[in-house]
Amino acid sequence: MTQPLLSVQDLSVAFRSRGLDGKPVDSLAVDRVSFDVAPGETVALVGESGSGKSVTALSVLKLLAYPAAHHPSGRILFRGRDLLPLAEREMQAVRGDDIAMVFQEPMTSLNPLHTVATQVGEILELHRGLSRREARARVLDLLALVGIRDPATRLDSYPHQLSGGQRQRVMIAMALANEPDLFIADEPTTALDVTVQAQILSLLADLKARLGMAMLFITHDLGIVRRIADRVCVMQGGRIVEAGRVADIFARPQHDYTRRLLAAEPKGRANPVATGARILVEAGPMQVHFPIRRGFLRRTVGHVKAVDGVSITIREGETLGVVGESGSGKTTLGLALLRLTRSEGPIMALGQRLDRLPAKALRPLRRSLQIVFQDPYGSLSPRLSVAEIVEEGLLVQRRGASRAERRNVVAGALADVGLDPAVMDRYPHEFSGGQRQRIAIARAIVLQPKLVVLDEPTSALDQSVQVQIVDLLRRLQAERQLAYLFISHDLKVVRALANHVLVMKDGKVVEEGPAARIFEQPQQPYTRALFAAAFGLEATEAGVVRE
Repeated sequence: MTQPLLSVQDLSVAFRSRGLDGKPVDSLAVDRVSFDVAPGETVALVGESGSGKSVTALSVLKLLAYPAAHHPSGRILFRGRDLLPLAEREMQAVRGDDIAMVFQEPMTSLNPLHTVATQVGEILELHRGLSRREARARVLDLLALVGIRDPATRLDSYPHQLSGGQRQRVMIAMALANEPDLFIADEPTTALDVTVQAQILSLLADLKARLGMAMLFITHDLGIVRRIADRVCVMQGGRIVEAGRVADIFARPQHDYTRRLLAAEPKGRANPVATGARILVEAGPMQVHFPIRRGFLRRTVGHVKAVDGVSITIREGETLGVVGESGSGKTTLGLALLRLTRSEGPIMALGQRLDRLPAKALRPLRRSLQIVFQDPYGSLSPRLSVAEIVEEGLLVQRRGASRAERRNVVAGALADVGLDPAVMDRYPHEFSGGQRQRIAIARAIVLQPKLVVLDEPTSALDQSVQVQIVDLLRRLQAERQLAYLFISHDLKVVRALANHVLVMKDGKVVEEGPAARIFEQPQQPYTRALFAAAFGLEATEAGVVRE
């Protein structure tokens, strides 16, 4: 047999902190993990958040915070050489030259102050000794290699001027600059739209074949594993509980945890809408145009049409799903509906014209119109306890005469979303991502709203947690006859929740109708391309999928 390119043997990773008594305490994040990656092979590490997969990948390049992180046991052999004893200077030669890594969030991995040419070129200058002119020419080749259209026009762009897919392609170009033998990809598609995700996966598979790289792919999405990996290692609680060929694991999973992961997909259909249900919201045609200002005097030279002539109707107990890629106008539509961003066009809600009301007059209506944001980490104040976060709306709306009464209401809201009211005096950092999203939902429902705008509420969560949140939302809707405006690029979640679907592209509605009809018989090429990317079908319009 061919000697493994990478061999992780009996690896443990512990993080050291100090207990209340001041003595050092070790918490084990990875426990005696072993696996091999052969030349040209793709091995996937899968598992939920906290399973230890990213810590394992970071250990390969010794990118953990040492000495707080340490290895009680194990070896990491690359071409037979143990990396763990190497000094930092020796590891710098390995990173980039032999092993390269792409991280989950390109916006935080790229320097916002440097252009694409500078950031990619720096690697070539340091590792290859190229001059600035030679590096710039090579960067142009790399950008073309990773599929960026008109690469010459992107050389001097800054990260904020690129789309999510383009930023991830730049990260891949940086990783490929020195033609590494092992490519580590840590959740590289989690934050991307389904079409862009499909493009990145196709790109990685193509590059692997052309360059002969081996790949270690970290993900919690088993659908991605099926498409890209040769072998898979399933991690739970820092251990590998099952490993094998992808086809075997998917066909005959042996471990209960693997079976649960494979079954963790939103199922069921939307709650039925009662016959004759009253209309809660009727808006449109709505417009949200953002001015483009240029020059010293910041003159307006044009407009970005984020929402352009969109009309919607939402009934009591109904879920309207809004889907589309990033930049299609989904979130802007939701914010405009709640008057959280300026818009033009009529908005009728709860029998009143919201677009004609001043801010002060809107405040009493906000108890009936709530929102849950995408990021459960960024949308909760770290300085407030759970009780204070959920109670805030009660204080603003002057609900509950005393603190004791408000705490009782908060306890009821937490219980409704499946959290123990005893946790109300803890802080957000003490909870998992799924628990934080439940807290955000509790904050929204504590005022007993009629409509809740849900802006990508499951995109940052593991699939098993997504299932829990979808079931929770369906239950709350049935119990309270809530109406939802559900914004998402995850079509599997939309299919499980929405009665009616609206597909947006470039601020406009390209297709809408009952969810069953849209999912079974999409009419527009753009909609078919979205579904092809989401459900693993072959896109009928390659030009739509291509960036």
